[in-house]
Amino acid sequence: MKKLLIIAILLTTTLSFSQNKNERATIEVDGVCAMCKARIEKGAIRTKGVKSAVWSVKTHELSLIYDARKTNLDSIKSSVLAVGHDTMGLKATDEAYASLHPCCRYRDIDVIDDHKDDQDDNNNE
Repeated sequence: MKKLLIIAILLTTTLSFSQNKNERATIEVDGVCAMCKARIEKGAIRTKGVKSAVWSVKTHELSLIYDARKTNLDSIKSSVLAVGHDTMGLKATDEAYASLHPCCRYRDIDVIDDHKDDQDDNNNE
């Protein structure tokens, strides 16, 4: 009877751990346009274990679904930094940032202002 109880507990514990492999998270990533969106999502999805990556131009939030057994948020952030985009509290290298298309230079105030004008035009249509 004791062995049966131990086996039941072990089986329950194993099943509960195996069901929690997918994690959801949202991180803030800097960018300004649809080209940034494609680059950020591609950088994140290339990380082994990432199942879904969707970045919002408007909110700058990268919504993720990933397998926590294969990756973690630090690895995903590193992948995003490598393609030239800053995350909350972490800054991409100058070399990675310099590789961005000129219209994607989100640290440049003039670029940010240009994209705000584009968003305002789209909202007025």
